[in-house]
Amino acid sequence: MSTENELFSAVDALLEQVAQDDLPAPAERRRLREAAGLSQAQIAKVLDARREAVGNWETGRTEPRPPKRAAYARLLEGLAARYPLPAVGLPAAAPASAAPEAFTGPAPEPVPAPAASVSPSRPAASRTARPGPSSRRPAAKKATKKPIVPTAAATDPRYENGPLAVLDVDGNQVVAYCVGGLVLDVPAKSLPSLVEWTLTQSKLGAPRLHPLGKDSDPLIVLTAAAAVRYGLPEKLSDEERRAGRLPEGHKVLKQLAKADWQLTQRGFGPWARIYRPAEGGQRRCVQLCVVSWDALDVRDWGDKDKGLLPAMLPPAELARVLGTFAARVLTPRGTTAVTGLELMTALRPPSRRARDEETGEWRTDADGQFVRERIPGSLPERILDAVPCEVPDGHPLLADLPRYHQRGPAEMLMEETYDWGRPLTDEECLKSHVVGIDVNMAFAAASNGTVVGLGAPVHVKNPAFDPKVPGSWLVDLSHIELDPRLPSPFTRTGERPEGPAWYATPSVAYAVKLGFPVTPIEAYLRPDSGRYLDPWYTRLKDAYLATMADLGVTPDMEGQAFLDAMAASKTADPEMLMVLRAIKATAKGGIGKLRERPRDTPLGQPWPALSRPTWRPDIRAAVLSTSRIIMHRKIMKMATHGLYPVAINSDCIVYPSDGPSPLDFLPATPGPGEFRLGVTPGLVKHEGSQTTLWAEAQYEQDGPHTNIARIIKSGGHAATDDGE
Repeated sequence: MSTENELFSAVDALLEQVAQDDLPAPAERRRLREAAGLSQAQIAKVLDARREAVGNWETGRTEPRPPKRAAYARLLEGLAARYPLPAVGLPAAAPASAAPEAFTGPAPEPVPAPAASVSPSRPAASRTARPGPSSRRPAAKKATKKPIVPTAAATDPRYENGPLAVLDVDGNQVVAYCVGGLVLDVPAKSLPSLVEWTLTQSKLGAPRLHPLGKDSDPLIVLTAAAAVRYGLPEKLSDEERRAGRLPEGHKVLKQLAKADWQLTQRGFGPWARIYRPAEGGQRRCVQLCVVSWDALDVRDWGDKDKGLLPAMLPPAELARVLGTFAARVLTPRGTTAVTGLELMTALRPPSRRARDEETGEWRTDADGQFVRERIPGSLPERILDAVPCEVPDGHPLLADLPRYHQRGPAEMLMEETYDWGRPLTDEECLKSHVVGIDVNMAFAAASNGTVVGLGAPVHVKNPAFDPKVPGSWLVDLSHIELDPRLPSPFTRTGERPEGPAWYATPSVAYAVKLGFPVTPIEAYLRPDSGRYLDPWYTRLKDAYLATMADLGVTPDMEGQAFLDAMAASKTADPEMLMVLRAIKATAKGGIGKLRERPRDTPLGQPWPALSRPTWRPDIRAAVLSTSRIIMHRKIMKMATHGLYPVAINSDCIVYPSDGPSPLDFLPATPGPGEFRLGVTPGLVKHEGSQTTLWAEAQYEQDGPHTNIARIIKSGGHAATDDGE
């Protein structure tokens, strides 16, 4: 019979065996180490183990044994608290990218923030169940809705109250409406104290999207009442609106300066970034959004025709809209275009601290500053040389051109989406309708898998064409002639090229694929390349599909069921419709922001966008070229069924049809590469239908080459979209 000591030993062995399951999976062990910027050698030194042993633990070849196992588990537990994974089944709250455009404050290597301390002279943020919105706004409608996106507490205790708060006034009290229905009392009486409260007590913010990225600064959204309470005007004057900011002598700016808070070069406008220089490796920055100053553009966040206006939402519902967007995409920090651009950097941080491979220690320069190295697959932090054919008019490279010189395709890269139309044939006039279909998230879908240049351009004369090298090519494609019922794949207007012109690699590669010879005359190539936008696409695709699912449309729907669900979604949850519009605007605007053009800048003078590494017109050109080529490849496939479009505008294609539904002309069983109905990005939905008599009336009024795709949805109001 076993003795008591033997039984206890057996129990201890069993407990130790059970405890082994507490270690995370090998892949998670490696993720946590890399997230903390630690080397295997550093961990091995602390645990008194060999570096090879740590490597084996991270691959699952071996498991640590006591007593090292307990110490290793403690280390991983601490790292997991600081660098958590996104919550399972929920979109992760979005972290900030590198310092935003025009941000002049320091942005050091991210260090996890300590728990916020409560100031003894100021009460801590109280968690109340304060019902409903403030008295300065109409009460929210009682409706059955899905729960508001949960707070970040499930992923990071530092940001347990979520990424943002909408501040309003309830009687004499300022209250903060957070995600998840949480309402906080705000004790701050001035704007400087509000910023202080936000950073020290609010527990607002969001963890990084990439282990080497930066956490998202907290966002404070001010309603009109809250803006007035903190000394700001309810509306900007005409002069302030034109300037985009408050005047320098405004009393609130003096208060901030007296409290040692700084503003970015943009000043205090609808989106204001208030910060102090980093201290102890910790960013101290708050983003402000003033809703009544039109910070949330109704074209991106709402719909005037449907009465969806961000400024009119009760604060709790506005927190739901912005919180959902922040969880699925990124905490807003400007226009949707700015957010789209910063999402790229948040998912692809440009650099990291460099380590000495032998010692595992951080490398420093002669001044004691940390040496940084570029992360593979990211854009360089330095500004690359511009290419004359890729820059827009007004760029300093073109300062020597005559003032009114109009550059043509032989001087300027003109990769744009389609704006093409043709008259109906006699046979097509016998059809009863013209029906428009629209490609879901066309720019985002085109970015997926597209290889773009990362590094500096290389100028080459008479190069051999290589479809694997991104760049801009001067080549003559005027000899390529296709079916006259189809647009040319090489021009925005769909007309056949007239001579040598600049094209991005996808356009020239398509000419080769069609079987035509190409002989480039000149090129600017970028051998350092990669699929930079893939994680950006994935993030936006997941956000789009999750929001469409909230509206009742899922990827498994096909045919009439999909069309019915799409029609019903237009009258579903209005707040999710606002989120959907913002996601789509982020995708389009982010691509356009890659080639932001000058505003109110003298010709030949640099404008602010040129000072950021993400000003990359070549990447925009590659995406738009890919989008247009994908479109042409599909209409070529459709032509094998005898179906020819009569108009294309950006991502909308119009076909003659025997009925008002896309099902009346699309193949019943779409083949590979053909237009297919569905919610996934790259598939199509119904854009609008009109009668053939209506189309004929447009041709008579505006000419035979009128682009009816512009007005197929509304029946009268044209809309253009060039992705910028």
